Amino acid sequence: MDKPAKDDKTGRFLAGNSGNGGRPKGARSKLGEAFIEDMLADWEANGPAAITRVRAEKPDAYLKVVASILPKDLNVNINQTDTMTDEQLIERIRSLDAAIRPFLDAEGASGTGVGSGPATAH
Repeated sequence: MDKPAKDDKTGRFLAGNSGNGGRPKGARSKLGEAFIEDMLADWEANGPAAITRVRAEKPDAYLKVVASILPKDLNVNINQTDTMTDEQLIERIRSLDAAIRPFLDAEGASGTGVGSGPATAH
């Protein structure tokens, strides 16, 4: 095989002579496609069992994976009162009051809880 022509002074290849043909076109993409296909086949065979094993043996790694697949700008609206009518708000306040009233009354009766002492006025 002939050596590519080089400039004697600089050692650079002359125009039209690259010195090496490089890898064949598509070689890298074929490798990538084969790798993805192999990973998919392995995942289909073992993926669910691997998830279960990681969740049981390494819950911290499991949570990292779950967190990594969530959208980065997840907008969680926990303020449900924004869309409630006045009547719904009043009903909600009454139901919460009814739910906590027994605890407040019980603590106040012993003289040590939140219910004891004078009410504060602001």
